[in-house]
Amino acid sequence: MNIAISAPAIIQNQIICLNPVGYPPKITSKSLAPRLGSLDGKTIYLIDSRFDDSIELLKEVANWFAGHMPSVTVRLVSLAGYYGRDDQELWTEIKANGHAAIIGVGHCSTCSPAVSTHAVTLETKFGIPTVALHTATFDKVVRSVTRMAGLPDAPTVFVPQPVMGKSATELRSYVEGDDPVTGRPVMREIIEALTSHAANRHPVEADRSTPRLVEPATEAELHEIFLRNHWTDKLPIVLPTEERVAAMLAGTSQPADKIVGRMQPTHNRGAWEYTVEKVAVNAVMAGARPEYFPVILALAASQVTARGSTSSSGSAMAVVNGPIRHEIGMNCGIGAMGPYNHANATIGRAYGLLSQNLQGGSVPGDTFMGSLGNAYTYNSVTFAESEERSPWEPLHVQRGFKAEDSVVSVFFGCRSTTFGLGLRKEYWREHVRDMLVAVDTVTAPVLLLDPITARQFIDRGGFDTKDKLIRFVHETAQMPAGRYWDMQLVQNYIYPNATLGVEPLATRLKAAPDALIPMFLEEEINVVVVGGETNGYWQIMGAKNRATVSVDDWR
Repeated sequence: MNIAISAPAIIQNQIICLNPVGYPPKITSKSLAPRLGSLDGKTIYLIDSRFDDSIELLKEVANWFAGHMPSVTVRLVSLAGYYGRDDQELWTEIKANGHAAIIGVGHCSTCSPAVSTHAVTLETKFGIPTVALHTATFDKVVRSVTRMAGLPDAPTVFVPQPVMGKSATELRSYVEGDDPVTGRPVMREIIEALTSHAANRHPVEADRSTPRLVEPATEAELHEIFLRNHWTDKLPIVLPTEERVAAMLAGTSQPADKIVGRMQPTHNRGAWEYTVEKVAVNAVMAGARPEYFPVILALAASQVTARGSTSSSGSAMAVVNGPIRHEIGMNCGIGAMGPYNHANATIGRAYGLLSQNLQGGSVPGDTFMGSLGNAYTYNSVTFAESEERSPWEPLHVQRGFKAEDSVVSVFFGCRSTTFGLGLRKEYWREHVRDMLVAVDTVTAPVLLLDPITARQFIDRGGFDTKDKLIRFVHETAQMPAGRYWDMQLVQNYIYPNATLGVEPLATRLKAAPDALIPMFLEEEINVVVVGGETNGYWQIMGAKNRATVSVDDWR
């Protein structure tokens, strides 16, 4: 297939391109709480973030105070729920009964921003001198978060990575040792941060802007500029000249300056804003055609980033339904999830590029902290559902849309996957159960079924609707309660909600250790039919549906 690309505007061998970056949020400067003259006779709250053995490190901080500053009263507490949730009740208690706080440990790409955000809240809204404790791996992340929060000098102390799984002796050496970022003793930094009277040394600008155009340069220079500024996915791009962007904008009736949404790499990083034109710039860079643009705009309107900064290296998945699939020639058959269709490939790539650029970056060590990375992020597993070959209603109809509506559904996760071939006559239920147990426990399964296997599920189990199959999956995916609640991901993200009384998790928490309990919530399980019927292969992908957006609204 030949792809026509118009010639760029050239001025004396220089090309004018549009800037692909979104608009950063306004920053309002804040001030630190007044510091304490001394810690003698004071009460300090040690706040456990409830992530990966954070409390074990804080126990060693408490032991240090007991041995070196016995006049200080230490209260070790945990956040009421998941670390990303604001705990107003606890903040109020600290305000009433304490003098200062140490919160930690921030040692993942989402809990570090959360810990720093909680510390800023305690400082600026409750007037409590607070130190945020993090591991050194997340130094840049923390600095970015506190700067965006308007408090760049928020007291922060670092210890080595990792904390999880370390012995008490090893964690004690962290506390008694030096901050790996500054080289100064950890406890000295903590004490000084709570007692030294220091004004904000780095005032934050009140507002910022993004230029519309990149400085004119030669074609080779522009490619280098885009690469150096982390505006690409490290593959060659189509330079977004004004002519090319104008052609892309012709693919929608929406005005170029219309606000599409806001996006950030993870919570507490500050959501950046973007317009239709900004989305078009990134669509051009991906090599997409104007007729694909409504789908790309719908993905942008989901406000779900395809470049999420999670240390677990998640990826997005985009499933397109409705007439738009055939209008733009998307693939739902042979190789639909692979690099064999221009629409699938470039729409998915555009989703990734617009995510990293419009949210303010996806730079390893700063705005991206995925430990392993994920190859799916190159095109966000973008494909169309095979509605015509499916024996069931399509995904978007399950979501409340009409069959004639064009829709895109966005999932996030794609870290765990299992696959099988068909359904054997005798032990097929057990085989499905074994596959489900291999899916990560915090991201519900999406069954990606070739039409052959979809029909087999009807033949073997009588599942003549997706809902019946989903109920079977929910009832089949079970694990002994003791083993389930001991899993680290469950401890981090599900257990806190269970302790808060959230049902049905709270009831499952009461189960005997050897009692079987469901691994997933039934309403989070999904089924999508895709594939070319070359064989009955199928996959289970761990991915949670984050948004389902109308494409027609962006035509």
